[in-house]
Amino acid sequence: MAGRAVDLVVFDMDGVLVDSEPISCRITAESLTRAGYPISAEEVRNRFLGISTPDMMRAVEAALARPLPPHFRERLRDSLLAAFERELAPMPGIAALLDWLPARYCVASSSHPERIRRSLEITGLYDRFAPHLFSSSMVARGKPAPDLFLHAAVVMDTAPARTVVVEDSEAGVRAGRAAGMTVIGFTGGGHVDTADHAPRLLACGADHVARDMAALRAILETLLTG
Repeated sequence: MAGRAVDLVVFDMDGVLVDSEPISCRITAESLTRAGYPISAEEVRNRFLGISTPDMMRAVEAALARPLPPHFRERLRDSLLAAFERELAPMPGIAALLDWLPARYCVASSSHPERIRRSLEITGLYDRFAPHLFSSSMVARGKPAPDLFLHAAVVMDTAPARTVVVEDSEAGVRAGRAAGMTVIGFTGGGHVDTADHAPRLLACGADHVARDMAALRAILETLLTG
């Protein structure tokens, strides 16, 4: 592997490894609306994509000027996992990409560890990534702060400059850039309007944008060879 420019690829999970964001945005919108904060799935996508549930809850509670109902987070998590059991699928082409990928890789997600584990189990990806599963619950600040990606790099013993992040959200792109890593924006999820989303990811600092796994592989091939 002498001369390789990249030692580690850090994948976001939702919207990159698993096509979960349409489900998540719908269930989150329904849960917030029942809690007295009317919002659509599209508004959830635009405002909270890539942000951890605690950070989203703090923003909502500030807007409401009151706490959300007791156990809101636990009930939202249960609703999401139940929907994932029925509907969740891996991102098309991800298994083939991982079969090919010559660099080490891991997951760094804003989701809770239980949701990361179960989402990857449902989609047949858990054994490919375990035990290298990193959650925003492990660090002080979630995305768009760089803490999670830097934590993953430390644990994986890799320099940020030799790390690539694959992200579908603006918050995630900003986090990767703040960590000093190369960032590939991904627009292959079912929640994404590619014509609108790709320019937004580039404006946030993405070095490249991939519309699907074939395009992601082509970019990685270039980066891996320097």
